[in-house]
Amino acid sequence: MASHKQSYGAGETKGRAEEKTNQIVGNVREKAQAAKDKTQQTAQAAKDKASDTSQEAKEKAQQNTGTAQEKASEVGQSTKESTQSEKDNTQGFLQQTGEKVKGVAQGATEAVKQTLGLGQHDHDNSKNY
Repeated sequence: MASHKQSYGAGETKGRAEEKTNQIVGNVREKAQAAKDKTQQTAQAAKDKASDTSQEAKEKAQQNTGTAQEKASEVGQSTKESTQSEKDNTQGFLQQTGEKVKGVAQGATEAVKQTLGLGQHDHDNSKNY
Protein backbone atom coordinates (compact mmCIF):
# COMPACT_ATOMS: atom_id res chain seq x y z
CA MET A 1 0.00 0.00 0.00
CA ALA A 2 1.33 3.40 -0.92
CA SER A 3 2.37 5.72 1.81
CA HIS A 4 0.61 8.99 2.39
CA LYS A 5 3.57 10.84 0.87
CA GLN A 6 3.47 8.69 -2.27
CA SER A 7 -0.27 9.18 -2.62
CA TYR A 8 0.15 12.91 -2.18
CA GLY A 9 2.92 12.96 -4.79
CA ALA A 10 0.77 10.97 -7.22
CA GLY A 11 -2.07 13.41 -6.65
CA GLU A 12 0.22 16.35 -7.35
CA THR A 13 1.49 14.69 -10.51
CA LYS A 14 -2.05 14.00 -11.64
CA GLY A 15 -3.03 17.61 -10.97
CA ARG A 16 -0.07 18.95 -12.94
CA ALA A 17 -0.80 16.57 -15.80
CA GLU A 18 -4.46 17.58 -15.88
CA GLU A 19 -3.52 21.26 -15.84
CA LYS A 20 -1.04 20.77 -18.68
CA THR A 21 -3.63 18.80 -20.64
CA ASN A 22 -6.18 21.55 -20.11
CA GLN A 23 -3.65 24.13 -21.28
CA ILE A 24 -2.83 22.14 -24.41
CA VAL A 25 -6.49 21.53 -25.21
CA GLY A 26 -7.24 25.21 -24.58
CA ASN A 27 -4.43 26.28 -26.91
CA VAL A 28 -5.60 23.88 -29.59
CA ARG A 29 -9.17 25.12 -29.23
CA GLU A 30 -8.02 28.72 -29.53
CA LYS A 31 -6.03 27.91 -32.66
CA ALA A 32 -8.89 25.92 -34.13
CA GLN A 33 -11.31 28.78 -33.41
CA ALA A 34 -8.91 31.28 -34.97
CA ALA A 35 -8.59 29.07 -38.05
CA LYS A 36 -12.35 28.70 -38.23
CA ASP A 37 -12.82 32.46 -37.90
CA LYS A 38 -10.24 33.13 -40.60
CA THR A 39 -11.88 30.58 -42.88
CA GLN A 40 -15.29 32.14 -42.33
CA GLN A 41 -13.87 35.59 -43.06
CA THR A 42 -12.30 34.31 -46.27
CA ALA A 43 -15.53 32.63 -47.30
CA GLN A 44 -17.52 35.78 -46.52
CA ALA A 45 -15.07 37.90 -48.52
CA ALA A 46 -15.40 35.51 -51.46
CA LYS A 47 -19.17 35.64 -51.13
CA ASP A 48 -19.15 39.45 -50.98
CA LYS A 49 -16.85 39.62 -53.96
CA ALA A 50 -19.07 37.20 -55.83
CA SER A 51 -22.08 39.32 -54.98
CA ASP A 52 -20.31 42.52 -56.11
CA THR A 53 -19.12 40.90 -59.32
CA SER A 54 -22.60 39.59 -60.01
CA GLN A 55 -24.15 43.02 -59.45
CA GLU A 56 -21.64 44.69 -61.76
CA ALA A 57 -22.31 42.06 -64.38
CA LYS A 58 -26.06 42.67 -64.13
CA GLU A 59 -25.64 46.44 -64.54
CA LYS A 60 -23.42 45.99 -67.56
CA ALA A 61 -25.89 43.55 -69.07
CA GLN A 62 -28.67 46.12 -68.67
CA GLN A 63 -26.56 48.75 -70.48
CA ASN A 64 -25.55 46.45 -73.29
CA THR A 65 -27.50 43.79 -75.14
CA GLY A 66 -26.78 40.39 -76.59
CA THR A 67 -23.04 39.70 -76.08
CA ALA A 68 -22.82 41.69 -72.84
CA GLN A 69 -25.63 39.61 -71.35
CA GLU A 70 -23.82 36.40 -72.34
CA LYS A 71 -20.60 37.62 -70.71
CA ALA A 72 -22.44 38.49 -67.48
CA SER A 73 -23.87 34.99 -67.33
CA GLU A 74 -20.41 33.45 -67.78
CA VAL A 75 -18.95 35.64 -65.02
CA GLY A 76 -21.80 34.67 -62.70
CA GLN A 77 -21.18 30.97 -63.31
CA SER A 78 -17.45 31.35 -62.74
CA THR A 79 -18.10 33.20 -59.50
CA LYS A 80 -20.53 30.51 -58.36
CA GLU A 81 -17.96 27.78 -59.03
CA SER A 82 -15.26 29.76 -57.22
CA THR A 83 -17.53 30.24 -54.21
CA GLN A 84 -18.39 26.53 -54.19
CA SER A 85 -14.70 25.68 -54.34
CA GLU A 86 -13.99 27.96 -51.36
CA LYS A 87 -16.85 26.36 -49.45
CA ASP A 88 -15.46 22.88 -50.17
CA ASN A 89 -11.98 23.97 -49.07
CA THR A 90 -13.38 25.46 -45.88
CA GLN A 91 -15.22 22.27 -44.99
CA GLY A 92 -12.09 20.18 -45.57
CA PHE A 93 -9.98 22.53 -43.49
CA LEU A 94 -12.44 22.46 -40.59
CA GLN A 95 -12.58 18.66 -40.80
CA GLN A 96 -8.78 18.45 -40.59
CA THR A 97 -8.68 20.93 -37.72
CA GLY A 98 -11.25 18.91 -35.79
CA GLU A 99 -9.28 15.73 -36.33
CA LYS A 100 -6.09 17.42 -35.12
CA VAL A 101 -7.85 18.66 -31.98
CA LYS A 102 -9.16 15.17 -31.36
CA GLY A 103 -5.68 13.69 -31.86
CA VAL A 104 -4.09 16.17 -29.47
CA ALA A 105 -6.75 15.48 -26.85
CA GLN A 106 -6.22 11.74 -27.20
CA GLY A 107 -2.47 12.19 -26.95
CA ALA A 108 -2.87 14.31 -23.85
CA THR A 109 -5.15 11.69 -22.31
CA GLU A 110 -2.59 8.98 -23.03
CA ALA A 111 0.17 11.15 -21.55
CA VAL A 112 -1.84 11.58 -18.36
CA LYS A 113 -2.51 7.83 -18.23
CA GLN A 114 1.18 7.07 -18.72
CA THR A 115 2.18 9.64 -16.11
CA LEU A 116 -0.16 8.04 -13.62
CA GLY A 117 0.73 4.54 -14.67
CA LEU A 118 -2.80 3.86 -15.85
CA GLY A 119 -1.89 3.19 -19.47
CA GLN A 120 0.25 0.12 -18.67
CA HIS A 121 -2.21 -1.04 -16.02
CA ASP A 122 -5.13 -1.01 -18.48
CA HIS A 123 -3.00 -2.83 -21.04
CA ASP A 124 -2.12 -5.56 -18.52
CA ASN A 125 -5.75 -5.96 -17.42
CA SER A 126 -6.95 -6.37 -21.01
CA LYS A 127 -4.69 -9.44 -21.33
CA ASN A 128 -6.39 -11.04 -18.28
CA TYR A 129 -9.84 -10.86 -19.84
